[in-house]
Amino acid sequence: MNVPSRKIRLIMELRQNGVSATPVLAAIERVPRDVFVSAPFSDQAYENTALPIGCGQTISQPLVVGLMTQALDLNDRHKVLEIGTGSGYQTAVLARLCRRVYTIERHGPLLREAEARLTALGLHRTVVTREGDGGRGWPEQAPFERILVTAAALDIPKVLVAQLAIGGVMVLPVGKESGAQEVVRVRRTAEDALVTESLFPVRFVPLVDGLPPRDAPGA
Repeated sequence: MNVPSRKIRLIMELRQNGVSATPVLAAIERVPRDVFVSAPFSDQAYENTALPIGCGQTISQPLVVGLMTQALDLNDRHKVLEIGTGSGYQTAVLARLCRRVYTIERHGPLLREAEARLTALGLHRTVVTREGDGGRGWPEQAPFERILVTAAALDIPKVLVAQLAIGGVMVLPVGKESGAQEVVRVRRTAEDALVTESLFPVRFVPLVDGLPPRDAPGA
């Protein structure tokens, strides 16, 4: 099966499993996932599965990307903060749907690879990157209308809530690495008021404080 056929099959699978927003499906269709997948896994690029990308991280399952992106309810005026650039795949999907993406990655090698991919796709004008501790957010650019976290926090991070605009939405996985995790949508309805709802179960790597040691493998 060739790439266009695989992509069509994937889009149909996402639609059948709850990704109903046409703009989100169109964005996923426009992003070549094979560009973000390591060569040994290129034959699985359009399978609905997570794949390793190095530094102990993964490129998320397309269904999870679709459902989390859909939960953000994005439009082309939104400024978005993404915690966990990873391969840059989710970043590229977001960039097709909003005004600007500010994305943070703690692993330098992953970020540099993601930057090269995003530039090759012509998305570098929409995406601003930073190597750093995602748990601290990007206070200089706050507030953000939308925040997406792609690593599991033990609880809803207060630091990130403080950077969410009034009326804004944050979508993130919550739970222990070894226990149950679920994607939660947080709406900031007032200065000190949040409305939260659980959406679906997931399995993500944990949100880790700080940066990896420079002498660590892949750091």
